[in-house]
Amino acid sequence: MNEVQAVARNGKAGAALDFDAVIIGAGVSGLYQLYRARELGLKVRVFEAGTGVGGTWYWNRYPGARFDSESWTYGYSFSQELLDEWHWDEHFAAQPETERYLNHVADKFDLRRDIQFNSRVAAAHYCEETRSWDVVMEDGRRYVTRFLITAIGVLSAATMPTIPGVARFKGQSCHTHYWPNEPVSFAGKRVAVIGTGATGVQTITEVAKTVGHLTVFQRTAQWSAPLHNGKIGKEEMDRIRANYPEIFARCQETYGCFIHAADPRATHEVTPEEREAFWEKLYGEPGFGIWMGNFRDILVDRKANALISDFVARKIRQRVKDPAVAEKLIPKNHGFGTRRVPLESGYFEVYNQPNVKLIDINETPIERITPAGIKTSDAEYEFDIIIYATGFDAITGAFDRIDIRGVDGVSLKEKWRDGPQTFLGILVDGFPNMLMVMGPHAGLGNFPRAAEYSADWVTGLIRFARERDLTRIEATAAGSEAWTEHVIAASEGLLFTEVDSWMTGINRNVEGKQVRRIMRYSGGHPAFRQHCEAAAADGYRKLALA
Repeated sequence: MNEVQAVARNGKAGAALDFDAVIIGAGVSGLYQLYRARELGLKVRVFEAGTGVGGTWYWNRYPGARFDSESWTYGYSFSQELLDEWHWDEHFAAQPETERYLNHVADKFDLRRDIQFNSRVAAAHYCEETRSWDVVMEDGRRYVTRFLITAIGVLSAATMPTIPGVARFKGQSCHTHYWPNEPVSFAGKRVAVIGTGATGVQTITEVAKTVGHLTVFQRTAQWSAPLHNGKIGKEEMDRIRANYPEIFARCQETYGCFIHAADPRATHEVTPEEREAFWEKLYGEPGFGIWMGNFRDILVDRKANALISDFVARKIRQRVKDPAVAEKLIPKNHGFGTRRVPLESGYFEVYNQPNVKLIDINETPIERITPAGIKTSDAEYEFDIIIYATGFDAITGAFDRIDIRGVDGVSLKEKWRDGPQTFLGILVDGFPNMLMVMGPHAGLGNFPRAAEYSADWVTGLIRFARERDLTRIEATAAGSEAWTEHVIAASEGLLFTEVDSWMTGINRNVEGKQVRRIMRYSGGHPAFRQHCEAAAADGYRKLALA
């Protein structure tokens, strides 16, 4: 037992409550959950590891970081005054603008007085005697709370590659998630980027604009599609404001809470000419339309998926001048849309630059990081800067990094060893009074749209409990089992389940994350809400309440 575990188990059990609710994380979901918890009159504290609010948009300051949701669908919907006063500068806002927005929200609603910064939660243990949680910080501070609410994000536990020698590099190096606050100049520098996921695509595109020489180390090529970003002028923003009710209603109707909805037609129900024209239209439009607004069968029918994959492959060949490089940039191990589709602004053209080199590490693996750079199986490269765009231990990773223990000291990480088990992605049997905003098996998608709903549901449950003097809320084993089985059933037939990605729980850099799991609800957000609303309308009788 380490020091933190000892404190958690022996520290304040039986002590009076410090808070009615503790929220972990001051990102998009944590800020809104704090706002809603205050409405209930709760004594609440948010613990945030960073020095400011924003979560993803606080940490991910890497070059090129921006939305791929339309910004005017991404902001909060709960305050008409906030909607009326905020002007989005771009259709797909960059990280600095989004961080400014979330700071504006924190200031407008005076949220900071209930947020404790520089406070990383190390452990949280449930005490049955007091029906409370003992929360222990990394520095040893500890608090007792009735409710433990996690708002720790889907992609917040960054992972470094398991490459020997990472600590030996003498130049500047950084994971994209932990980008320095001060500007980094790439002019005249020899820069390596390891990783070509969504973060890598954005970083590479921006770094290439000023770099001396850029070398990209790619393991898995991505089916990236154009973002088509643009500025928003005053007149257009006025029109957007006038249309906010319709915009948010549209998001409520769609599978992933985006403005894009699947076309009702199947791929083979139209002529080849009509199909090609439709895809050209989608490829030329902003946002996720080519992924979320495509024919209804491209993510379930192999032949349909092969056709759209061929279309995007042809686009890559048209945009990349060197045929050999183009072939390396075309995915061969998964079809279009079966992994998250990165949106880009000139990514493929980067590889036409004479000062950019692409290395496929499946052909020539990285053997180690050296003091001077990177050694592959066939060459050594010297660099001034190494950027690790190696992603996250997704969905459950942030939970795994906290020592969370429920009834009888059962570890949440151990309970989820073979995959997450939840009720509605919000509660876990054996972990009373722990409520997850956007937990595993919840309905994902356009994040704030989904997070607002999740926080509202959590708030409704706590209100129900307080009105009835209930102090213990828990999912039942039967309820968790039924929901988990439903989540797995909802994913059947979807091609993404056959692909290694963070959406199927795969991370080669994390022990125990090499087997595919169903990590999210794939039935669409409208169906997810129906299940949640039915549980509430039934008086939460599927829960164990006391």
